[in-house]
Amino acid sequence: MDDLSREDASQKVREKLGHPVIDSDAHTSEYDPVFLEFLTQVGGRAVAERYQANLRGGASHWYELTPDERDDRRVQRPPFWILPAGNTMDRATTMLPGLMRARMDNFGIDFSVVYPSKLHVNRLADEEIRRAGCRAINLMHAEMFADNADRLTPAAVIPMHTPNEAIAELEFCVHELGLKSAMVAGIVRRPVPIIAREAPDLARYALWIDAIGLGSPHDYDPLWQKFVDLKVAVTSHTSGIFGSRATTVNFTYNHIGHFASSNEAFCKALFMGGVTRRFPELRFGFLEGGANWATNLYNDLIEHWEKRNIDALNANLNPDAVDRELMASLAGQYGGRWFEKWIDDIRDNGDGMGSQEAREGLDEFAACEITCERDIYDLFVPNFHFGCEADDRMNGTAFNARANHFGARLKSVFSSDISHWDVQDMQSVLAEAYGLVEHGILTEEDFDDMTFRNPISLHAGQNRDFFKGTAVEDAVAAELAKQ
Repeated sequence: MDDLSREDASQKVREKLGHPVIDSDAHTSEYDPVFLEFLTQVGGRAVAERYQANLRGGASHWYELTPDERDDRRVQRPPFWILPAGNTMDRATTMLPGLMRARMDNFGIDFSVVYPSKLHVNRLADEEIRRAGCRAINLMHAEMFADNADRLTPAAVIPMHTPNEAIAELEFCVHELGLKSAMVAGIVRRPVPIIAREAPDLARYALWIDAIGLGSPHDYDPLWQKFVDLKVAVTSHTSGIFGSRATTVNFTYNHIGHFASSNEAFCKALFMGGVTRRFPELRFGFLEGGANWATNLYNDLIEHWEKRNIDALNANLNPDAVDRELMASLAGQYGGRWFEKWIDDIRDNGDGMGSQEAREGLDEFAACEITCERDIYDLFVPNFHFGCEADDRMNGTAFNARANHFGARLKSVFSSDISHWDVQDMQSVLAEAYGLVEHGILTEEDFDDMTFRNPISLHAGQNRDFFKGTAVEDAVAAELAKQ
């Protein structure tokens, strides 16, 4: 397909729609020399050098090792060739916000929320480098995107190892830089405490995954309140390449499903930890993992509550309900020689499968204050939004009301992923997304929700002025007036 036909395809899709297209997840690619200048400005030359050394000692160290050394140290195969190269215009667009802004009409996209490509910075273990790195990216993007605010807005990068560092950076980005979107790390890798205490030299090898909302050593409620107060939606764009998802030999293996994995962990923890119960107005976005995992989680939550709510547990699974005399009699009648010597034990102690000691924290939905299945719909569907890339055929699962409990239509949001390797032609993204309509996977209503109404729910649902001063201001205001 030549350039004209590619451009024409996405523009024709845009022209036939009765609304603007809002892209909830585009990307820019940070040019390292410029980023390092900002990092040096924020943290000094020593921090910038440590940042570079940290990268060399991480996954990028893979190239310096033999295959046996990679396996011995479990150094995962890092990403490679992750930016477009076949089209020089697209490659330049990844790092030049002004060029991206100039091409938006060709893309058929009216407005984009733009995320960094340095998604690792807010997850670095070294606090000084992590906080300086986030500040450097935020200063850099605030300056570089300032003249393009009518069509593009950069997401602030928020470190999440503690609520205090997150609050400090969020306040700086909103009050000092005027940013209105924010990207958090949805999971934090932390040392296992006993290892950190008793064998500190080994602590970096023994990590556990803190999904923030449930069982964290920190109380993040002050941060969620700060997001509410500052009228900023919480969006997560976090790598999930760990455990069984991290091989030393194959990046494609590592990449498939990893955003979905980290998104599910974060979303599940937020829900089970009662965050949406305590902060019903707070909007969350889980980016680049699609919607398939979300529909599975939503339906699984309802089906687990059905079987494991506190009343169901006591009625159907409480070991005290077992008639031990009858159990012993049946074992004697049907157990044969294998059970002869255990009859009295079964009568006295049960069958050994009842976990008699398990009496603590039985109501695992207590933080959500769930009283009926419909509560799960009310605490999940309005708050959570799911980034769906253009050509993902699983996008249709979000809208499958026949399959989802209570006819739920989950809030998928259009995510172009412009600037990354899976977008090999920026001018084709919207046309590829509309191809799901042409193939009957999405309806026109689904597509309108994904590219317009649901992005409004995510950002304007948190801040009604989010789109003020942008190319889509009037259309968003008209849509909000209907609600």
